[in-house]
Amino acid sequence: MPLAISFELSDRDLEHFNNAIKAARDAAGHMSPEAVIEAAGKLLQGAAKHEVPDFIAVRLERLDALIGMLRDEGWALPEADRQHVLSALVYFADPKDIIPDTVPVLGYFDDAIAIEMCVKELKHELDAYEEFCEFRQNEASRRGQDPSTVGRADWLDARRTELQERMHRRAARDFGTGYGDSSGYARAGYTSAWRPSMLRVR
Repeated sequence: MPLAISFELSDRDLEHFNNAIKAARDAAGHMSPEAVIEAAGKLLQGAAKHEVPDFIAVRLERLDALIGMLRDEGWALPEADRQHVLSALVYFADPKDIIPDTVPVLGYFDDAIAIEMCVKELKHELDAYEEFCEFRQNEASRRGQDPSTVGRADWLDARRTELQERMHRRAARDFGTGYGDSSGYARAGYTSAWRPSMLRVR
């Protein structure tokens, strides 16, 4: 029988995690984008070797979507957006976890909280990316193509531009500068559409 447990992070708790994320960013500031993506991917690969609780698995799926945004040739994020997503992933490149990943059951708990914080910050990016993946899946199917092989096909250009412009407008509306914290959760991670994945086999 499922057991529902909810908890709230206080300002003090959030400050603790924000400080840990800042320390990780400072420690990994020298890393290349490829190294950051690879390190975050290793977290997913490590988790895949264990039976993690569902509430952690759901959040790892969201981390996989963030990595997919950077690896997806078709999505082709502008450089400023790439850097913003990369800065959110740096925490997962720091081997000094609050809770070591080797601790049974709870080893990925701090990672799940950090992912949740990243998802809130990148809500509009993830929403737009999910819609793009669904459009690509449907349009590729209509054309008799495999969505994993279309790359930067011309027929993706208009939809990609439209979604990225909307993403920027919504971020600017919510955050003033285009980036920051936001309430609510992105849907990314639940789409059945193809995207580059280090967690799932499609």
